[in-house]
Amino acid sequence: MAYKISDECISCGACAAECPVEAISEGDGKYVIDADTCIECGACADTCPVSAPAAE
Repeated sequence: MAYKISDECISCGACAAECPVEAISEGDGKYVIDADTCIECGACADTCPVSAPAAE
């Protein structure tokens, strides 16, 4: 399943910079992951300082 970003997101953008398929974009108040584009690599979760991205 694709990763999803929780409300813990601090909108730092670290996850978007690490996503190899550019599935992450700035949303309304937090970053969001396009589930259709996400390849479930975990790069976003590995770089997030607050552990906001997680597999659904």
